[in-house]
Amino acid sequence: MPVAVYILGLSVFALGTSEFMLSGLLPPIADDMGVTIPQAGLLISAFAVGMVVGAPLLAVATLRLPRRTTLIALITLFGLGQVAGALAPTYGLLFVSRVVAALACAGFWSVGAAVAIAMVPTCARARAMAVMIGGLSIANVLGVPAGAFLGEHLGWRSAFWAVAAASAVALAGIVTLIPRIPLPEQKPTLARELRIYRDRQVWLSIGTTALAAGGVFCAFSYLSPLLTDVAGLDSAWVPWVLGLFGIGALIGTAAGGRVADAHLFGVLLWGITASTLFLVLLALLASVQVAAVALAFLLGVSTFFTAPALNARMFNVAGAAPTLAGATTTAAFNLGNTGGPWLGGTVIDAGAGFAATAWAGAAMTVVALGLAALALRLDRRTPAGATRVVASSAGNGSGNGARAGHTAGDTDRATAAG
Repeated sequence: MPVAVYILGLSVFALGTSEFMLSGLLPPIADDMGVTIPQAGLLISAFAVGMVVGAPLLAVATLRLPRRTTLIALITLFGLGQVAGALAPTYGLLFVSRVVAALACAGFWSVGAAVAIAMVPTCARARAMAVMIGGLSIANVLGVPAGAFLGEHLGWRSAFWAVAAASAVALAGIVTLIPRIPLPEQKPTLARELRIYRDRQVWLSIGTTALAAGGVFCAFSYLSPLLTDVAGLDSAWVPWVLGLFGIGALIGTAAGGRVADAHLFGVLLWGITASTLFLVLLALLASVQVAAVALAFLLGVSTFFTAPALNARMFNVAGAAPTLAGATTTAAFNLGNTGGPWLGGTVIDAGAGFAATAWAGAAMTVVALGLAALALRLDRRTPAGATRVVASSAGNGSGNGARAGHTAGDTDRATAAG
């Protein structure tokens, strides 16, 4: 695995910490800004909305720009967004800072994913994405609990300053260790990349990703008040439970990344099924402290076990447009991260309680499971000789397997057979 892929994973650590740390900071932010916890939860949705809009927008805007320069500009903008959040005097300005940071984060994910995919052969795509997602997992293990710890002891603004510092470290790594990635001889065009949206498998992949992510984060976004108000844990335990979720995420990412290249649909179906089961159990056992803590860990495992497969699936069905494929996956994940917290807040505002967010999340993952099963059924019907071109427009000119065409559904049919 090229060292540049690991540098991208390191950068994702800063991005992921910012994206998810608010799950442990909602109560102090709500108190400081004079808003309700569901209103504070909309800051999570604001970041996700920025990701949904920013991923395709910035992917298109930077389609012909040098990849390394684009990454440098985006991580810089992201860091400045953290500084703005730390200094925000009002809820409205904090909301805007989250959207700006999310736009930069989305662009970085889209371009970074395309660069990572271009550096490895087709059979290693899920592993390359697992390295990047591993940065997200480590963010959940270290960054998110650290943010909650800082919020508890030094105020929630200190968590934003810490992410700004992490962004500066990521910037230094990109500048010094990521090589110049030349554009391919055949310049990418928007019209060619937009053709991926004619494929119904692309839309099934979008729906599966959005609902699988949204179902989990419908409950995870309100995990802090669930642990304190329903399970009865002291607030000092929240960072540790968030860290446990992150450990589960790291385990799930490592396992899913190793298995998904050979058994993509198996990972999708079993992983989403497990997430559904754990959400149902969380809804039923939220008041039992040991069960709530254990299920937070298991949700981390199941959620991130499926993440490499969800990413790799999109590149398999939309590989002829790798930049938009990465952007579309990012947008799909964050469409779920937008809808999930919104649905959870709606359930809470309706008086159903924090535990009911897990029921709502389980309903979303059930639909995701159905879409994944439909995608598998359609994939099995694909003629054995049908070919889907996966020429990588983000290629680095090394002539590796990422720019070679392959038979549509090769990996996925191997899964079906298994």
